Amino acid sequence: MPDTILPAQLVELAEKVIIANRRAGRTIAVAESCTGGLVSAALTEIVGSSEVFEAGFITYSNDMKAELLKVSHDVLDTFGAVSIATAWAMAQGALKKSHAHVAVAITGIAGPGGGSEQKPVGTVVFARAERGAAADKVVADMRHFENDGRGGVRLQAALCALELLLPDSPA
Repeated sequence: MPDTILPAQLVELAEKVIIANRRAGRTIAVAESCTGGLVSAALTEIVGSSEVFEAGFITYSNDMKAELLKVSHDVLDTFGAVSIATAWAMAQGALKKSHAHVAVAITGIAGPGGGSEQKPVGTVVFARAERGAAADKVVADMRHFENDGRGGVRLQAALCALELLLPDSPA
């Protein structure tokens, strides 16, 4: 395992993602918001990741989600940054801005502030988009992680995102 400051479980899962996607002949991209590049950092810890990991977009603000990933302002205004609609648009945008076969998007509320009754701290939304996949193959999910601090929420979100990048993850 690489010499890293990242949690071992994160790097171990990233290694599985790189190996599995290399075997499947797939390249990957990520669009991160609340994880702030944690997924990209884990993937790039792995030797040879450049064969598989094509692009990482860190779009923390709504303006950057709209500008870089072409998430509609209507979607952001209507559903909010932490929504299935936004995560799905982020994943689609990452595919359009890259040549990757699959993209995963993560957007959420890591805390300690920013939560609401409807979307408390620990609310994270994920979406996976695959190039050429039919619309009925959308993978999007809202999760509510335990609020065990900002780092804990971000770690749980990064682990979940990596799971979605495995070729055999549920669709």
